Amino acid sequence: MHKIVEPKIFYFGTPVVLISTLNEDHSVNLAPISSAWSLNQSFMLGISNRSQTVQNILRELECVLNLPSVDLVHAVDRLALLTGRNPVPDYKVRQGYRYEPDKFGAAQLTQTPSDIVKPSCVKECPVQLEAIVKHVHDFGEDPSTLAAIEVNIVKSHINEQILMDGEENYIDPDKWNPLIMNFCEFYGIGEKVHPSRLAPVFAPPVRQ
Repeated sequence: MHKIVEPKIFYFGTPVVLISTLNEDHSVNLAPISSAWSLNQSFMLGISNRSQTVQNILRELECVLNLPSVDLVHAVDRLALLTGRNPVPDYKVRQGYRYEPDKFGAAQLTQTPSDIVKPSCVKECPVQLEAIVKHVHDFGEDPSTLAAIEVNIVKSHINEQILMDGEENYIDPDKWNPLIMNFCEFYGIGEKVHPSRLAPVFAPPVRQ
């Protein structure tokens, strides 16, 4: 039997993304988000428009989307209640956040240079996507405290260990175990439950 309920959130399961952006003092901010989806070479990101990340994005119009695998869950969790905003906004103080200028150090992660954009990549993440901001929209209720940010991927750094054997441009889903946020809890992905008839459409071309 179905019941009428009023869930506080609808995080049914989306990948965790560590967004690196450039602060005004040219240091790099790092923030985890869990509302992100992609289509072709574009990502749509959902995030509080009161965050340091959004302030940096509006100013610099670029970022890096770093996708952690499940083995990086402890590093991601170390970032959970940290903010790059100083002073810390009142609403975040009430939630238990504290200001941290060195997010990489706090998470025990390593910066590595990007090729096109200024913010650093996260060395430990198997997927690092340099991105340029295309559009920023208010999202949700009016007045909105959320932003929907559309970015275009301009350079992809993929760890060769998750690529399909013999292929340069295809990630093997059997080798890639992204960290997933499901109703504010961390999950990985399980085994494939059934072959998809759609998979051959996006498979590598057959070599003659």
